[in-house]
Amino acid sequence: MHAAYIIVALLTAAFVGFSAWALFTRAGFIMEPLERLKIPRSWWPWLATAKAAGSAGLIVGLFVPVIGALAAICLVLYFAGATIATLRVRWYRHLSAPLMYVAPVVAALALGFAAGWPHWTVSG
Repeated sequence: MHAAYIIVALLTAAFVGFSAWALFTRAGFIMEPLERLKIPRSWWPWLATAKAAGSAGLIVGLFVPVIGALAAICLVLYFAGATIATLRVRWYRHLSAPLMYVAPVVAALALGFAAGWPHWTVSG
């Protein structure tokens, strides 16, 4: 496994994990955008859980590459949804926020594939 992938995956997991923590704890800097994006409050715990699972999946992916690949793909879909939500309310200045999160996820995914994974088996 390449060092660049390991570093990017760990930093990305920490970044997304921090975002999950902020959502779980309802930090103001993340609550205000969710309200402006008209995301129902009932979704917030599920969104935080999805981020936390994606973060954990990136870490597990260091040992089980298929999990890392699937976690990264799911995070790309998550942040694509965030991008669509931002476009839906025409809050173009905020568009950088979901893109800021998806960029390292895409980088980790690309580096993982460049390193020769995923090996679609648990042993490998």
